[in-house]
Amino acid sequence: MFRDGCPGGESPAQASVRADRVVRHLRAVSGDVLLFSSGHFIRVLATRWIGLEVTANARRFMLSTASLSAVGYEHELARPVIRLWNETNHVRA
Repeated sequence: MFRDGCPGGESPAQASVRADRVVRHLRAVSGDVLLFSSGHFIRVLATRWIGLEVTANARRFMLSTASLSAVGYEHELARPVIRLWNETNHVRA
């Protein structure tokens, strides 16, 4: 998926463009935003949030089902960070 895309679906470049649109929208909002999405797209979004290329990096962001993750900034908008990743303490076994 992150290298070649999905048959009949988005290429990594197309997913990256879509994530970049979301990132631009999020950075224009003052205040908190809550997003729900598929795990694959959240991995792409996180990769683009911190300025990495999707094809080389998105697969490295492991996500569990129903996990919580958060992105934000370190002191200023020019320093995007991953604040929380793949938190599953709320999920009962």
